[in-house]
Amino acid sequence: MPAYFAQGQRRLLENVSMTQPTAPKMNLPPAPADFGQPDLAWTQRYASLGEDFVAPLSPSPLPAPYWVARNDMLAHALGLASDWGCRDTLLQTFSGNQLPPGIIQTASVYSGHQFGVWAGQLGDGRACSLGEIAGLEVQLKGAGPTPFSRRGDGRAVLRSSIREFLCSEAMHALGVPTTRALCLTGSDAPVWREERETAAVVTRVAPSFVRFGHFEHFSHGQQHAQLKTLANYVIEHHYPECRQASNPYVALLAQVTQRTAEMVAHWQSVGFCHGVMNTDNMSILGLTLDYGPFQFLDAYDPTHICNHSDTQGRYAFHKQPNVAYWNLYCLGQALLPLIDDQEQAVAALETFKTHYPQALATRFAAKLGFAQAHDTQKPLIEAALKLLAQDRVDFTIFWHRLSHWAGAMHPADTSVRDLFIDRAGADALLTQFHALHDHNDGESPASVSARMLRTNPKYVLRNHLGELAIQAAKEKDFSVLQALQSVLAQPFDEHPSHETWAGFAPDWAAGIEISCSS
Repeated sequence: MPAYFAQGQRRLLENVSMTQPTAPKMNLPPAPADFGQPDLAWTQRYASLGEDFVAPLSPSPLPAPYWVARNDMLAHALGLASDWGCRDTLLQTFSGNQLPPGIIQTASVYSGHQFGVWAGQLGDGRACSLGEIAGLEVQLKGAGPTPFSRRGDGRAVLRSSIREFLCSEAMHALGVPTTRALCLTGSDAPVWREERETAAVVTRVAPSFVRFGHFEHFSHGQQHAQLKTLANYVIEHHYPECRQASNPYVALLAQVTQRTAEMVAHWQSVGFCHGVMNTDNMSILGLTLDYGPFQFLDAYDPTHICNHSDTQGRYAFHKQPNVAYWNLYCLGQALLPLIDDQEQAVAALETFKTHYPQALATRFAAKLGFAQAHDTQKPLIEAALKLLAQDRVDFTIFWHRLSHWAGAMHPADTSVRDLFIDRAGADALLTQFHALHDHNDGESPASVSARMLRTNPKYVLRNHLGELAIQAAKEKDFSVLQALQSVLAQPFDEHPSHETWAGFAPDWAAGIEISCSS
C-alpha cells in the first residue's frame, strides 16, 4: 500500500473546548387544517435526543414556490400518494413553508475539520430536518437560516440545487451509496452569491444524516455523556449488529471504516470526484453526502482537482482514499473516550488497508468483465489506468467502448484503439485483455461483454450536462432537467435519442468552475 497510510498512525488532535448554541424552547407548532396526506406516519427519532443535539426552528417562508423536479419512485417508497405532485400542501411543506402536524423543524449541531484544519463548531447552516417517514430522514436544504448559519442566509440557489438533485439520484442508479433526492422546488426570490440568483430547496432523504463531525463535536467539547448517547443512538438504529460485540464502539468504528472504504472504492471506479471531503461531509453510514463541487471525470487525470476553492489540491481525485483514511482517524480520535483503548481503535482503523484495496479490486474486476477479483488482473488494471492517464482518455467512454469491444474482441474493431494517441500501447492493452480472458475458464465474449455493460455506465452526470439543465431551468424550462433525470436513472441503457449526452465533453466544458459556493 502507498506510504501515505503511515500518516494516520498518530493521534491527530488535542481536544478543543466548544460552546453550545442557545436554542429556543421546543414548542409544537399548530397542526395545519389540511396537510394533504394525513396518513403519513412522521417520527422524530434524532430530534428526540434533545437540545444538545438539535435546535428547533420556525419555518422561513419561501415566496411563491413551484415544482422544479420530483422523484416519483422515491415518493412511492416513502408512502406518498400517487398524486403527491398535485398537492399544494406538500409543495409548501417541501419548500419549508408549512410543517406536517406535530412536527418540529430542527437543525443539528456538529463540528469538523475543513481542508485538514480544525474548524470548530459548524452545524446545519442551510439544512433542516422534518423527521422520518418509513425509517428515512427527510431533510430540506436551502429552507432558510438556522442558529448554525454563521451569518449566511441559509438559502440554496437553483444552480447548485439542480446539481445535487441530479447527482444524488445518478449515483443511486450507479449503485453508489448515497443520500437521495425526493424533490426540488424553486422560487423567484433573489439570492446573492457571486451574482444575483434565484432560490431553491432540495428535499433529500437518507436513513440518517449523522456525520463524523457530530462525534467530533461532542468529543472535542469534552461532552462524553452526549458522545455516548450519540454513539448508542447510531448503533441502536443503524448498526444493531455492534450491540453484541465485546466493545460496541470498536465494532462501530470498524463497520464505518469498512463502509467508507467501499464507498470510496466505488467513487474511484466510476471516476467520481467529491471535491470537499471535510469530516463534516462524511456520513457515519458510508453514504455520499453533500453534493457541492463534485465532478465526474472527463479525460482521465488522477491529479484532477474539481473544486475551484481547493487551491492546494487536498481533495484531488487520486487523494480521495488517503483523505477518507485520514478522516476515519479523526472519527477514531473522537470515539476514543468511549473505546478507552487506543490499540483497539487503531486496529479497527487499520482494516481500511485491506478493505479498500479489496473493494477497489472487486470493482475493477467487474469493469474488466471478471466475476471475481484475482491477482492476475492487477497488471492489466495498472496498464489500463496508466495508458488512460498518459493520453488523457475519457474515462467513461473508454470503459463503455471496451465493454462493447469485449463482445467480439476482434482487431478490426478500432473503437477503443481510436481513443488513444499511443496506438501501439492501446493494441498491447487489448491483447493483454484478450489473453487474460482466454484463461478465464472459457467464458464466452458475449457473457463478458454483458457483465461489463452492467458495470460500466454509458451516461454519467458530466459538468456540461448539468450546465445545460441549469441554463434551461433559469428560463423556467425544466424539460432538459427532466430528460436528464430519466436518462441518468438508467445509466447503463443505450437511450439512442440522447446519444450526444454520452459523447465527449465540448470544449467549453473545460471553463466550468465549481467551488464550495456551488
